[in-house]
Amino acid sequence: MAKFSAAMTRASASTTLAMGSVTAAAASPRRAKIYDLILGSSATPADNNIVFDVTRCTSAGTAGSSVTPGALDAGDSLASTIVVGQAHTVDPTGSGAAHLHIALNQRATFRWVAAPGGELMIPATASNGFKINTPTATNTPTVDATVHFEEQ
Repeated sequence: MAKFSAAMTRASASTTLAMGSVTAAAASPRRAKIYDLILGSSATPADNNIVFDVTRCTSAGTAGSSVTPGALDAGDSLASTIVVGQAHTVDPTGSGAAHLHIALNQRATFRWVAAPGGELMIPATASNGFKINTPTATNTPTVDATVHFEEQ
């Protein structure tokens, strides 16, 4: 099992387009799971509300740019089954309710760590995974996320 980290950012929070996504690159015998997520804003501190939703998706959408995940163990190769995108221009297709719904003040940073067995599982199905949306933002500050995931 190899573990990876990917940082993503969106220059302005969008209430309609995903700030980032973590999806399977193609059908594969390997699955992945998200076990750690850090959310916040690198914008100038202000008192604005931002809601982050982490929702399952069944298509990858179109990312403004891709992110290359870094191996947490230098002895591991690059992530082989996962694609990370940021600042989407076409939203990934969502599938159901948010698995995580986190409301923050723009000045705050939040870290979610999965309880053992409570990780967000990414199926070994092309373009399936999770997207991070900001459906509610008092303003449109820069939003940031760091995702830790493990390929099995």
